[in-house]
Amino acid sequence: MMAPIGMSSLVEAVRKHEEGAIIDLFVTTGANVNKFPAGYNKWRKRIEIKVTSPPKGNKANFNVIRTCAAFFSIPVKNVWIISGKTSKEKTILAKNVSVMAAVNILKESLNGL
Repeated sequence: MMAPIGMSSLVEAVRKHEEGAIIDLFVTTGANVNKFPAGYNKWRKRIEIKVTSPPKGNKANFNVIRTCAAFFSIPVKNVWIISGKTSKEKTILAKNVSVMAAVNILKESLNGL
């Protein structure tokens, strides 16, 4: 059984931005289902996300955006990949999502895994 994810761990992956929350992700492509959060990678200090799309033609990036937007209940236009567009390690900006709200909802979801 996975140990509960602590608030301090998530704080390493979620930071404040003037427009919302910045979240560090580790992406697995070609999964059976889209899943966010899919875990916490303590070595990379990133929240894991799994998407069904392949990493070709920006499909995985758009799937990451859609999946994160749905998770935070915000419009797709409010999620931006601000770094790592060609990497498994991506950083997103979730506009109009506070750091505290992001950490709380992520912690609740991760501890349910």
